[in-house]
Amino acid sequence: MAIYPIRTFGDPVLRTNAVKVSDDVASLERLVSDMLETMYEAPGVGLAAPQIGISKRVFVADIGEGPFIMVNPEIVDVSGSWTFDEGCLSVPGFYWPIKRPGYAKARGFDIEGNEIEFEGDELMGRVLQHEIDHLNGMLLLERLPRRAKKQALRDIREQSLGLVDRP
Repeated sequence: MAIYPIRTFGDPVLRTNAVKVSDDVASLERLVSDMLETMYEAPGVGLAAPQIGISKRVFVADIGEGPFIMVNPEIVDVSGSWTFDEGCLSVPGFYWPIKRPGYAKARGFDIEGNEIEFEGDELMGRVLQHEIDHLNGMLLLERLPRRAKKQALRDIREQSLGLVDRP
């Protein structure tokens, strides 16, 4: 299995809508296996294919209850509100209070093409929304209020110039 490098803020693949998956099961199994290994090594709780430079609508996640995958997922329901300090493997070392719906339900497919649904409150709902945002070419920075986004971009720029010590 290969561990892929995770693409970070500034990489154009992170701003592109991923294409629907129509791969055969064998190639999809290999991709998902490599993505899980990459996610666990990072470590993270979710990883979308664009984060490893592959523009396909697939993500893997594990919020502590075992791994799951979704192929061609879409959010079909959200409700409530929950603000949480959210981070991203593609913007390493940073966390911001992001307000999102507290509950989300997503519908997609498993690697064999069977329809599946995942839903949940708080962390599960957030992971579903966050990873599907990646598939839609959106980073968590887009979820910040304007002033907070401007500050976040300054902080990222300072870190990349070595002006700030961050992991």
